Amino acid sequence: MQNLQFEPSWEKALASKDRELITDIFQKSNRTNGQSIQLEPIWEAMNYRAEVLITVLVQNFTNTELTIQNRKIVYLEKDIIIAEHTFTIPQLIVKPKTSMPWTFIFPIESLQRSEIQGKGKLEM
Repeated sequence: MQNLQFEPSWEKALASKDRELITDIFQKSNRTNGQSIQLEPIWEAMNYRAEVLITVLVQNFTNTELTIQNRKIVYLEKDIIIAEHTFTIPQLIVKPKTSMPWTFIFPIESLQRSEIQGKGKLEM
């Protein structure tokens, strides 16, 4: 059975409205669709430094721990690459059969478009 887990800093800082949204996405998307790892979109934003922040529910349906070590991740909108970056995130460890929200921050130099429309997706 898939478990929903929050990283400790999220556990402390997450607003109840956002927790409800994430829980709702988890309950509605808790299926594998033949994929061992899914990245369910939650929200997108651009910060004051023009970095793109993409928050997803990382769903690990495998029996092994998921880590992000030198892994290329692409942000797409309507199948057009908006940003791509190679991430190493030591603190992101998703246990087997676990889902965890996470925000991927694409630095400005990784952007291939100057603005985002939203409703995109991440691919590993």
